[in-house]
Amino acid sequence: MNRDSSRLILKQGREVPIERRHPWIFSGAVAKISGNPKSGETVQVFSDTGDALGSACFSPSSKIRARMWSWDPQEEIDKDFFEAKLRIAINTRKILLNFSNASTNAYRLIYAESDFLPGLIVDIYANFLVVQYLSTGAEYWRGEIADVLEKITGIKNIYERSDVEARRLEGLTQNKGVIKGEQPPVHIEINENGLRFLVDISHGQKTGFYIDQRVNRKKILNYTKGKNILDCFCYTGAFTVYAIQGKAKHITSIDSSSEVLALAIENCSLNYPNYCDLDWIKGNVFQELRKFRDSNTKFDLIVLDPPKFAPTARQAQRGARGYKDINLLAFKLLNPSGILFTFSCSGGVSSELFQKIVAGAALDAGVKVQILEKLHQSPDHPVGLHFPEGEYLKGLICRII
Repeated sequence: MNRDSSRLILKQGREVPIERRHPWIFSGAVAKISGNPKSGETVQVFSDTGDALGSACFSPSSKIRARMWSWDPQEEIDKDFFEAKLRIAINTRKILLNFSNASTNAYRLIYAESDFLPGLIVDIYANFLVVQYLSTGAEYWRGEIADVLEKITGIKNIYERSDVEARRLEGLTQNKGVIKGEQPPVHIEINENGLRFLVDISHGQKTGFYIDQRVNRKKILNYTKGKNILDCFCYTGAFTVYAIQGKAKHITSIDSSSEVLALAIENCSLNYPNYCDLDWIKGNVFQELRKFRDSNTKFDLIVLDPPKFAPTARQAQRGARGYKDINLLAFKLLNPSGILFTFSCSGGVSSELFQKIVAGAALDAGVKVQILEKLHQSPDHPVGLHFPEGEYLKGLICRII
């Protein structure tokens, strides 16, 4: 520990979450800060009784005033620290991908707090790394992190997608662009479970592709043969492509963006150029579902994979209304014995709350429903026991009885 470094002293009793390895220190837990640390700099964390608890990155603008780097008061936070942590996380991905029998060159290498690297997201797409620096600490060490990533992976092309709202909460501006290597092409081709997808890492949602749904996409193969399918919020068509592989009879796919629909059509053609039982609808999913209801159009399987309706717990009530509406409509559109794949990626909606919302939708729709399976994010997005907030994606496979 650097004895000359800044210190963050907690209020009485506020050391308990830190001792339990939760990485966040909220502003209300802070009694005193000495040394005038700058944004992203490392501070030493102490209890009110003077016990050294470890070190954290300082964020003067955020309600999360500091995020723990280490619980070892003697550990230096330097380039060697990041190399050690990154090596552990990257080696872990090899194990996790083997466990899930994943065959892909697109997956998450670093998952922020769950990998004990707060605010750092790194995804790999073939020969490109896509990085998000979402905390002041990750931003402060951005150059060293990029150098170490290149060293460990051997990948020279590193692209930044720190163009997200979370940066504003940290007092940071949004960034996007090349960090190292070449400008990415318009589309990068990736492979996933024997299928091919074109990904736009420069402008696509998240870092370009919903790699967290990889395992769940594969599960749909068990339900699609000979079925009439509706894929809502289809984005670039990944669930649609898997449904074609599963020998679906007909697929209707909806998204509000003409740009992503064009890429979805291209992805389908890339894998199944002769499959023609497809309808593409550019529109608002809520409105389109109501049109189907009013015309008494029915489906055998529906996929609901909407964007975040409730990013934070404060927005959960508003988000719950949106989730209930689309699930209620979906239940009304399903044939007897119909299957619903329904998801929430909202951090503000817990698994328990999401299940209650879907149950309420089924009740209002007047249908009896069984849960066949509960779904989660892919294993390359592990959830640390110390950090339950890392579990953001939850889903249910439901069947109408």
